[in-house]
Amino acid sequence: MRGLREKAFVVAGGATGIGAGTAERLAAEGALVTVGDINLAGAEATVERIAKDGGRAIAVEFDLADDDSVRRMVDRTIAEFGAVHGLHNVGADLSPANLGRDKTLLETDLEVWQRTLDVNLLGYVRTCRAVLPHLLEQGGGAIVNTSSGTSLGGDASRVAYGASKAAVNQLTRHIAINWGKDGIRSNGVMPGLVMGETVQKQNDLELQRMFVSAARTTRLGRPDDLAGVVAFLLSDEAEWINGQMWFIGGGAHLRQ
Repeated sequence: MRGLREKAFVVAGGATGIGAGTAERLAAEGALVTVGDINLAGAEATVERIAKDGGRAIAVEFDLADDDSVRRMVDRTIAEFGAVHGLHNVGADLSPANLGRDKTLLETDLEVWQRTLDVNLLGYVRTCRAVLPHLLEQGGGAIVNTSSGTSLGGDASRVAYGASKAAVNQLTRHIAINWGKDGIRSNGVMPGLVMGETVQKQNDLELQRMFVSAARTTRLGRPDDLAGVVAFLLSDEAEWINGQMWFIGGGAHLRQ
């Protein structure tokens, strides 16, 4: 894809799943990749796979809920690669201690709301605020935020998670509206159920059957299904796409 080779990208949440798949795809396209994650061992494993295939990447431990660690991740990227040309946000708190307690409005404690919004929404605010000035200074760049298909149709449970992802959609459009004329492209992907490591560990067979039943395909998603789309949106091939949220979920939602 045009515009990826020798360009530096931050994957914020690249230890497993969609983030790891995207980091590996970007590196395969010749990009220089910072694999950031709170799970440093997982980020290092992603980097090892990239290096084994001849790519170049670094692992950086960071926390979406911590301002300083976000800034350090961006600074490390620039120190290592000389610049930062784009950002893929894909991290979220999917832990049983948080998402496992995210139910209906009347059942979900404010503590869960606060943690979910601090990581899933404000975490993306932090990374975008850290990267955006550098993109503007160099005349442009690309951001791809990961939202969720839940932000489209709602959900009977996981109210805080769904609200955080709907807000990510608005954040993504806000960036495009304000800085598109300055060369910034800001788009997002809304995955259906993707069988990354976290979802596999949850092993929620009822949820899996529900997603397959709703989709216009015979299988659930794989990290590679999103990795190719994100790499495209970060590349110069997508230079006329801005402010868009793409649902990638086997046709479970049919929309313009």
